[in-house]
Amino acid sequence: MITVRGAVIIEQGVTFAIIAVKQSVTNYTARIVQVRQELSYFFPNMPIILMSLDQNGLPHYYGRKDIVEFLKTIRLDQIPWKEYHIY
Repeated sequence: MITVRGAVIIEQGVTFAIIAVKQSVTNYTARIVQVRQELSYFFPNMPIILMSLDQNGLPHYYGRKDIVEFLKTIRLDQIPWKEYHIY
């Protein structure tokens, strides 16, 4: 079992998942693609956005462009984070 920190959000009729990952995941495009594919099994039929924090604690989002642009307009504490236990 692994535990991930994330949220499932419905915004303007679009349901998507945002998952917090380490910056080492988002440093490489191939790793981003791999992790999103692995998570798609647990968050089916929804876009998956990966979020990592840089060394200054600022969030960076990776995924569908329109969702990423939306997430840039909100604060991290506005996201309803919770822990997901994946088996």
